Amino acid sequence: MNPRYERPGVPSGTTFTCFTRRERSFGFAWHFHREYELTLITAGSGTRYVGTDVEGYLPGDLVLLGPDLPHTYASDQQSEAAVTQFRHDFLGAGFFELPQFAAVQGLLSRSARGLYFGRHELHAEIAALPRLAPADQTLRLLDVLRRLAGATATATPITGAGYAAAPSTAVRDRVDVVCRHLQQAHTEPVVLEEVAALVHMAPTSFSRFFRRALGCTLTDYVNQLRIETACRLLTTTSLPITEIATRSGYHNLANFNRRFREQKGIPPTSYRATHHRSA
Repeated sequence: MNPRYERPGVPSGTTFTCFTRRERSFGFAWHFHREYELTLITAGSGTRYVGTDVEGYLPGDLVLLGPDLPHTYASDQQSEAAVTQFRHDFLGAGFFELPQFAAVQGLLSRSARGLYFGRHELHAEIAALPRLAPADQTLRLLDVLRRLAGATATATPITGAGYAAAPSTAVRDRVDVVCRHLQQAHTEPVVLEEVAALVHMAPTSFSRFFRRALGCTLTDYVNQLRIETACRLLTTTSLPITEIATRSGYHNLANFNRRFREQKGIPPTSYRATHHRSA
């Protein structure tokens, strides 16, 4: 149940890895790695987990994650992504400390919390990266980073300001156990004592641990999971709002509406009218 430490396989002839991930579904696989990761969703939809953040993803979504930031993408439908993973020194030690690349250095520093660019104009260039020859990949990646550095003012940080990457393997192990459990069980009643027992901690100690590790309370995190489940049902089904509330883990409609508005800024009915797509 450990968060999987990924060591990307670097193809011969280059210093980073760039590939197309195409699967029948993206399984929940909470993991981290020392590389930066640039991910462009090219097909499918599902849920993106980054640190304490839980959000849906759609084709065209572009995200840059810094090193050691736990994350995963999960879906129950065929999905595809263009993924590039690279170290800070993939062009040589000190390359991004050069004054002409100060903006790129700033981009990489800001990615420690993850950066969401939405549907960026670089979609075609990034989607084509895995098909290029190594030298062309390198030049393209540098150009992509340069152009993204000019767009950081409009990029949205993904994790909250209180979140920091877990500082030790022991902390990551516990967070992984809890997050995997909640990903499966969040639509059912979540009892603090039962969740704390999963990692052999007293409830009070666990509450402090969870807030330090993820930057939010257990209740806040569970509500994020539930509201994201509700968003998926609102956009892909025609179920009544009351049924969606129940399937998302809320048995009180007023509480569901309140929590939904807190996170999305609009009521569920308005969200459905704006985002609904065919199931």
